[in-house]
Amino acid sequence: MAFEIPKFPLDDLIDDGLDWLTDAMAGATKAVSRFAETGIDAIVDGLLFLPPWLLIIVVALVAWRIAGRRVALFSAAGLAFLWNLRLWEPTIETFTLVIFSTLVAVMIGLPLGIWAALKERVYRVIMPVLDFMQTMPAFVYLIPAIPFFGLGPVSAAFATVIFSMPPAIRLTTLGIRQVPPDLIEAADAFGSTPRQKLLKVQLPVAVPTIMAGVNQTIMLALSMVVIAAMIGAGGLGGEVWKAIQRLQAGDGFEAGIAIVILAMILDRITQKLASRAEHG
Repeated sequence: MAFEIPKFPLDDLIDDGLDWLTDAMAGATKAVSRFAETGIDAIVDGLLFLPPWLLIIVVALVAWRIAGRRVALFSAAGLAFLWNLRLWEPTIETFTLVIFSTLVAVMIGLPLGIWAALKERVYRVIMPVLDFMQTMPAFVYLIPAIPFFGLGPVSAAFATVIFSMPPAIRLTTLGIRQVPPDLIEAADAFGSTPRQKLLKVQLPVAVPTIMAGVNQTIMLALSMVVIAAMIGAGGLGGEVWKAIQRLQAGDGFEAGIAIVILAMILDRITQKLASRAEHG
């Protein structure tokens, strides 16, 4: 009889730990879930209350102001095309989840990135964690979201925040650590406190790199929101998921085009913001 090495019960440990966390944090997760769901629904309802043509004009004007005429024309034509395809409501739902998740990810990631940039020990701990998070398959992030928040957009937002946060942390850290030493020395020579040095020297110089991190966070959030349709996120990802289930290639292709158009609009606008920050 062949000798068999006993299996390490990692799956059981994770399941038991997740069950314990779910029970221990039930009250907090319910409160967060209600608050987040109310906020997401309010944003979606508010945007859907506006006539599509008016929102298209507003987006085009914002794109014109930030990124120029070509991006504005593309934004207007692309959104009008999605309206014509009867995908306006799913587009608004996806846009809302992406922006909501990005804001939360940046609000968490920016302080963590600053902390890691200023503290070498924190940097040594956070970087391997980010490497681990960025190599973990996206579908895995859906698993812990369901026990905490159930099916729906809140679970999708939770998984999206966790998945899209690493670039915000990493590039914030990178931007601050790459500030030229002579600027740091000049700030020290003028007697700047660590707070003044951070707010008046390090962060302003690091803004282009931080904005690049925000851009990557938005792109990752968009990709995750589409995947999160499997746990009830809705939106354009939900349209793709329904098309897969019903073997409707045309509907799936239309939803895929809509995702690409939305991604291009968000990418071009945030890229231009990063470029403006770099050139003052």
